[in-house]
Amino acid sequence: MTNATTEPHLFVILGGRGDLMHRKLLPALYRLYRRGLFPAGCCFLGAGRGESTDEEFQEYARGSLAEAGFTMTPDAVRWCNESIFYQAIGGDDGYRKLADRIQALEQARDLPGNRIFYLALPPSVFPASIEGLGETGLNQSAGWTRLVIEKPFGRDLSTAEELNRLVHRYFAEEQVYRIDHYLGKETVQNLLVFRFANALTEPIWNRERVERVEITVAESLGIEDRSGYYEKAGAMRDMIQNHLAQLLTLTAMEVPGAFEADAIRNEKVKALRAVTPLQPDAVVFGQYTAGEMGGKPAAGYRDEAGVAPDSETESYVAIRLEVNNWRWQGVPFILRTGKRLPRRTSQIVVTFRRPPVALFAEFRGESVEPNRLVITIQPDEGFDLSFEVKAPEEPYRLETQYLRFRYADVHTGLPDAYETLLLDVMNGDATLFVRADEVEAAWHLFSPLLENRPKVYPYAAGTWGPKEADELLGGDGPWATR
Repeated sequence: MTNATTEPHLFVILGGRGDLMHRKLLPALYRLYRRGLFPAGCCFLGAGRGESTDEEFQEYARGSLAEAGFTMTPDAVRWCNESIFYQAIGGDDGYRKLADRIQALEQARDLPGNRIFYLALPPSVFPASIEGLGETGLNQSAGWTRLVIEKPFGRDLSTAEELNRLVHRYFAEEQVYRIDHYLGKETVQNLLVFRFANALTEPIWNRERVERVEITVAESLGIEDRSGYYEKAGAMRDMIQNHLAQLLTLTAMEVPGAFEADAIRNEKVKALRAVTPLQPDAVVFGQYTAGEMGGKPAAGYRDEAGVAPDSETESYVAIRLEVNNWRWQGVPFILRTGKRLPRRTSQIVVTFRRPPVALFAEFRGESVEPNRLVITIQPDEGFDLSFEVKAPEEPYRLETQYLRFRYADVHTGLPDAYETLLLDVMNGDATLFVRADEVEAAWHLFSPLLENRPKVYPYAAGTWGPKEADELLGGDGPWATR
């Protein structure tokens, strides 16, 4: 979110030949290069336990960009060959070799000692990697040093606290960037502007005017080839504790004292701490069974490769909660996520209260439809606001119409979420990153549901979840996307 100028630096990616590097990081870094945002001398060092030469890794980088749809022009090839390197860190002295290679690259390219270390690794490897960097002195340098940690950050409250203690043994909090790619999406960032820069919205963003808030992240895919991870994580750890918790805080937070990282993050933490402890009867877990997706058969969760035949891992979670503060007391917030739902969408739906007098009841049943604001995060990013109008015909009839805004109608080439977040790391802007107390506050809220797991209900692939969730969320009432 910053407009600062990027300083020369060395960017080190641990897990340099991993899936995240291949699919997301390398294409995002190349887009930033094409925008002219890297000063002279900046370079990128992939690090991993496997052996590879610089030339082999540069070929790997070219393949990543080609798969991402880039044309391998002479300039693209030159960028890969001149800016991307690799260092193996297997063995007991792996991090010492990494330190030596970093020093050599900085000297060769006349870099001032500014460094970024990105842990594009499985969470189980985080502790060893952080210790390796710290024990070899790579946590400090002649310039600045920043550590980027992917989610999930811990498996529950106790492991998150333990990981924070380890991080803080070697790195100050201002050096740490806990990344959640949802916060890099344009529509998510625009929540702050939409709420606090518009006189029309902020005065009605409270319990007096809002009836309910629904936050949905629906996925049409199953677990694909991620059973090893997903069987240990489930939807609660994979989505609720991070992505949906972040959307909740940005929707519910109070006005920050300033447009700066800590002021914004202070309000996000306050919003999490205001949530009433979750009750078992306000939570539904689900797991998809065999069904149909797009008219084609879809396997059930337990039929996926690598899944135990008696698995109780949840692929769906619905939670009804309340933010118990002055602004939101009594307003239900609905969090919902699941795999093998009818379509992929991420939305925040704010339903406003109906007018207090049913003046037009005789023309539209018992009451008029409520106004709804639908904030679509993906795909087709934008906003829709519903309102009631008179249909231009007799007899007298009301109908719902929409004010609509889509980013694609006004802007072309929206930056990828990782592109935005990587640039913020380079510029030292922590606004869109999760602070230590924030991640612990989220785990404090949701960990009890992992310690005393609710019953897991079945739902057919291609449906919107278990019928028990319909009952929890209000039956056939006006709740999010169907």
